[in-house]
Amino acid sequence: MIVITAPTGNIGRHLLTRLLESEPGTGEELRVIARDPARLTQEVRERVDVVTGSHGDPEVLDRAFAGADAVFWLVPPDASLTPHDGFSGFTLPAVRAFATHGVRHVVGVSALGRGTPLADEAGLVTASLKMDDLIAGSGVAYRALANPSFFENLLEEVESIRDKGVFVDVVEPDRKGPLVSVADIAAVAAGLLVNRSWTGVDSVPVLGPQDLSPNDVARIMTEQLGRPVRYERQPFDELYTTLIGYGLDDTFVQGIVDMKRAKDAGLDAGVTRTRATASPTSFEQWCARVLKPAVLG
Repeated sequence: MIVITAPTGNIGRHLLTRLLESEPGTGEELRVIARDPARLTQEVRERVDVVTGSHGDPEVLDRAFAGADAVFWLVPPDASLTPHDGFSGFTLPAVRAFATHGVRHVVGVSALGRGTPLADEAGLVTASLKMDDLIAGSGVAYRALANPSFFENLLEEVESIRDKGVFVDVVEPDRKGPLVSVADIAAVAAGLLVNRSWTGVDSVPVLGPQDLSPNDVARIMTEQLGRPVRYERQPFDELYTTLIGYGLDDTFVQGIVDMKRAKDAGLDAGVTRTRATASPTSFEQWCARVLKPAVLG
């Protein structure tokens, strides 16, 4: 039995699709935890066991983890909480439930940066790495998917790209770093969940096929969209002020700013891309499949 948290999110929905495609040949049972099962398709609801509720709720976890061997763990962002409460606080009931129900394998969504000098001052990334330590200390076999920033973050900029030909971030324009598609992260997670011969604790970097700078991203978007797109760098204090203006928790906002500052200083550059750590989807492919329809459709 594999339990999937956040099955309707960016990564979870791709993971669920992959596992359902492989399920007939493996005989693996699937269970999902969903706040709103109506967001799952009827076909999915007919093929998986659905536990309704939040995976931060101990009672929900007790129902969901009963009989489970493996869990896909993803903490949903909650801007009303501090980074520590949002990651470790949310995860603590799951750690207890792993032991109670004898869960043996956990695959979690985490971040790059472990072992680098920047990791202790990287805001949300620091909180994510501490969550990994919490899970690793529970006795389960654990694989933390160490991810850079996602291509999909650019979907938040669709209106600006469409109307102004501009996308905004705080990273230095020529700072190259890894970027990845959420579908590639889901593919790695699926492989680990289906083939559970691994033991112990480790990180699994998922780095995409190449490093890109914001200027590289702008150039590729221009080529793929057939219209000019440029990058505009936002000051860190302006980002902080903008996010606070949305009414978000100030420590959560500071966590975002500290994370982005660390990435701008090279947080994601500590892992060498190899055949094992590279993932296949290029930014050009993602633009054609996902961004272009969103901007021009």
